[in-house]
Amino acid sequence: MVSSTEYGSHTWELSLTVDHQHEGVQKEQVLHVTGDLHVGGLMLKLVEKIKIAQNWSDYAFWWEQKNCWLLKTQWTLDKYGVQADAKLIFTAQHKMLRLRLPNMKTVRLKVSFSSMVFRAVSDICKILNIRRSEELSLLKQSEGTLKKKKKKDKNSKEPATEDILNLSNSPVSSGLPAIAGLYSKTMTPVYDPVSGSPASSTITWFSDGSLTDQNCSILALSYSTCSPEMLAEMYQPRTLADKAKLNAGWLDSSRSLMEQGVVEEDLLLLRFKYYTFFDLNPKYDAVRINQIYEQARWAILLEEIDCTEEEMLIFAALQAYHISKLSLSSETQDSTCESEVDEVEAALSNLEVTLEGGNKTNILEDITDIPKLADNLKLVRPKKLALKAIKTYWFVFRDTSISYFKNQESAQGEPVEKLNLKGCEVVPDVNVAAKKFGIKLLIPVADGMNEVYLRCDNEDQYARWMAACVLASKGKTMADSSYQLEVQKILSFLQMKNWTMSSQAASEPENVDMKPECFVSPRYTKKFKSKQLTARILEAHQNVSQMSLVEAKLRFIQAWQSLPEFGLSYYIVRFKGSKKDDVLGVSYNRLIRIDMATGDPITTWRFSNMKQWNVNWEIRQVAIEFDQNVSIAFTCLSADCKIIHEYIGGYIFLSTRSKDHNETLDEELFHKLTGGQE
Repeated sequence: MVSSTEYGSHTWELSLTVDHQHEGVQKEQVLHVTGDLHVGGLMLKLVEKIKIAQNWSDYAFWWEQKNCWLLKTQWTLDKYGVQADAKLIFTAQHKMLRLRLPNMKTVRLKVSFSSMVFRAVSDICKILNIRRSEELSLLKQSEGTLKKKKKKDKNSKEPATEDILNLSNSPVSSGLPAIAGLYSKTMTPVYDPVSGSPASSTITWFSDGSLTDQNCSILALSYSTCSPEMLAEMYQPRTLADKAKLNAGWLDSSRSLMEQGVVEEDLLLLRFKYYTFFDLNPKYDAVRINQIYEQARWAILLEEIDCTEEEMLIFAALQAYHISKLSLSSETQDSTCESEVDEVEAALSNLEVTLEGGNKTNILEDITDIPKLADNLKLVRPKKLALKAIKTYWFVFRDTSISYFKNQESAQGEPVEKLNLKGCEVVPDVNVAAKKFGIKLLIPVADGMNEVYLRCDNEDQYARWMAACVLASKGKTMADSSYQLEVQKILSFLQMKNWTMSSQAASEPENVDMKPECFVSPRYTKKFKSKQLTARILEAHQNVSQMSLVEAKLRFIQAWQSLPEFGLSYYIVRFKGSKKDDVLGVSYNRLIRIDMATGDPITTWRFSNMKQWNVNWEIRQVAIEFDQNVSIAFTCLSADCKIIHEYIGGYIFLSTRSKDHNETLDEELFHKLTGGQE
């Protein structure tokens, strides 16, 4: 038996802070505890002592010095290592957070500060009615992207309260389960697939939560235009090093917001982090499609991604004169024409193949009759000390290789050269107005990249050869079921670029109320006068004027995806054994080493050839092994190496998704692939 005096000698004082709003009740409390007291018992003792009648179920202990939550209530203080010098704060797990969405609207909502960010983002997406939350994450604006703003406008203030959409009373935000109907595949469509507005029969789905019809429209429709002054105040990356700053602030998905220094009412950016948009469906995804469109729109306006003048005008025509007008027009609410729905479905199927989000094809390739292409094409080889050498050869495309011969008659013999396109970079070099249809191939060789240009004669030839090159770079042949869809997608994009000035468009600029500076990047605003831009945007609009609202957004996303730099996130790294810094581009299927000074790709490594990757946390070095005894190692200079580690694991995780499975994610697998062991 232990005497009471002897027992008392084992107790010690623990200082606790209670985070509450009740006046007259002290926040600092001292309890006498023992090491074998479990966390749940500590909560009970504390609540009994302060005697405040309220619901404490959302509260938990935050250990300030150790920067961690004590969420396992059955664990004892000894097991957690809590001693008398510990500072524990008893605080709510769900706190208010401000999020800036891709459409630059700010929402205010309650988010779990104790859950891993991956789970918190999932809850946020349920509130906003965005499916496939695994494609998004939270981004803290890095110091580098904020400095420019401060210099340019020292008096700039945060958006006024009325500009913030307050969703703090939503069911999910309050810790209640999400409305199941919004995520059921068998329910009535939530959105009109043509206009993107909430279907009238399903407005009731939103009435119980904060996503009322009005709030849904704010998220699902695109109203915002931006002035040149607004663009000038925003961060615009000029170099690859500037672009690397954009990706430095991604939060760690395997840790909570509180553990990463986020405090209540902080402002974070909610963005699509992974560029593999899976299973887009206008019937359920109006908010998601609009937010992807908005992220693409701002990336183009702020020159985060490069595009040609011709492409910029297409983007301007789609967003300026079409999406903006249709979003404001009430006529779209009633336009449910069947043919338009069919067009949307066709655009969707193209987009799905484009983004490689669908299932891998189960159709076996007929190895006895793999299709081939054979044509006269021009080969352009850049010479170091002279002009480019252009010569016509007979080209044969078979499997994943291109062979070229002096002429068609010699095609039975040995080729002049055979180019294996597996793992190469394929870059379009097109100017429809100038009848230029080029394909730039960057083929991996032992000492870097071999650069080859192919020049086609017309659009059809270009589409067939370009589609074959794109598939071959991924290790697929023309027997793959996606080949014809890829050809159609390329032709569709070329058709949008192929416009002629109509007499109506020529006379319209004087009468049109359009501010073209709001729809093109500052580079083109400086290059052209306002009237010239208006005329050229109207000219480009001729080919997109018949599209429905949702189809126009899908075409915009598709055109964005066609840009050579699409989906690349940049980081400044130092490769093992190198004496200079390089840029590493991370994409959904590959890593690219890029020369920081010239911007030229040096080497490409495909995820499909990757055997394993790991991180040496002591020296913060990422090491990756590929097939054929290729291995690389690098340290990340512009961000924590955990971000790149998570990017690689995240893309591999997303490649395991299938339409055959239900929409519940294997969260454990995600953390296994991305978490790392520090």
